Amino acid sequence: MAEEKQSVPKIPSMRLDGKTAVVTGAGRGLGLGCAQALAEAGANTVLVSRTAAELEEACASIQAVGGKAEPLVCDVTDAAQVAEKIGGLSRIDVLVNNAGTNIPEPFLDVSEEHLDRVIDLNVKAMFIVSQAAARRMTEHGGGAIINMSSQMGHVGSPNRTAYCLTKHAVEGMTKAMAVELAPQKIRVNSLSPTFIRTPMTETFFTNEEFLNWTLDQIPLGRIGDIEDIMGAIVFLASPAAALITGTSLLVDGGWTAK
Repeated sequence: MAEEKQSVPKIPSMRLDGKTAVVTGAGRGLGLGCAQALAEAGANTVLVSRTAAELEEACASIQAVGGKAEPLVCDVTDAAQVAEKIGGLSRIDVLVNNAGTNIPEPFLDVSEEHLDRVIDLNVKAMFIVSQAAARRMTEHGGGAIINMSSQMGHVGSPNRTAYCLTKHAVEGMTKAMAVELAPQKIRVNSLSPTFIRTPMTETFFTNEEFLNWTLDQIPLGRIGDIEDIMGAIVFLASPAAALITGTSLLVDGGWTAK
């Protein structure tokens, strides 16, 4: 009797050909990097932001290197706009909830206005956008949601109480969404970077004291670049992460390992 050959496992694909990926806060910085990465992996990307001119430029940069990108002007803090525009898309396979903000200031100086602004964008908007996307995903057999968190969702930091509050909320929301949406075959994870050089953070590093303090917290000894998160985004969105849900992928240079 011939001996049965043992099948050899194959590494799952990280391609996203034919998938539609929506990225919020995609006009520049981290969001644009996420969209570029997903487009390079073959996804049809929908870039979401409030600023039409910025979106057009971002889409053009992706299209210039052969990627598929289209703009969607939408204020994600406006529930009616989210329902109409993101909820109105015919298909969503991947959502990257990237839109967010930070107003660094001492805890005792945080105004109600600043607190509301940070919570509205970093938490409430993420919740509402996720609802809209998940409804589309259930119609097409599932999908992947990636919530942009931060190392500050795992630790505390001076002058960032409001930001830490929201990112810890993102981590809790990610776990709860993952458990509840698993029967619909929707995976939900967070991505938690350290400080990444973007237009939003660049001004922080002009303060030499802050720059040195930050570098001291990162065992790998450098600030992150946008390229450092691009592979992680594609991985979490792809079939290579098919059994990964409800967790946080830390891209923090070792900050939270200490």
